[in-house]
Formats: sequence, C-alpha cells, structure tokens
Amino acid sequence: MTRNELKDKIITILTEDFEFDQPGLEDNLRDDHGFDSIDAIELLGKIEIILGFSLTREEKEKAMVIRTINDILDYIEAINKARNLA
Repeated sequence: MTRNELKDKIITILTEDFEFDQPGLEDNLRDDHGFDSIDAIELLGKIEIILGFSLTREEKEKAMVIRTINDILDYIEAINKARNLA
C-alpha cells in the first residue's frame, strides 16, 4: 500500500470514526482535534486492521509520540520496514 493510500485510509478513519472535520496532515491531533489516549488506543486497533497483523507492545509504545497524520504515516512505514513488508 502506498503512502497516499495509507493517508486516505487514515483520514477516512479520523473523519468517520473520530468525527474530525477536515484534518490536515500537520494538525496536532491532540491540540487541534481533542484526540486523547483512549482515541489513540482505538486508532492503534484500526492500524492493526490496516496492516493485517497485531502490533507488539514495543511497537505500540513507539506510537505514543505520534502527534500528526504525517507521524502516523511515518510510524506505519517504519513498522513495515522493520518487518520487511515495505
């Protein structure tokens, strides 16, 4: 899956499931959209569905620094690269 396809899926999740209104790629999800830790856990579950596998505890811990959609995309690409899926 390309970065652009991933971006479209993530934006769809954020707009449909989290009711974001036109999220920008560099919006701070917490400050600009009220994204909280419970939302982050739910989003990680949806990322696992996109990836088609469960994330390890270490991979989930690395997600705690995510602030923007671009961070999410970088995070997914790093996981895929680490697992040689890219």
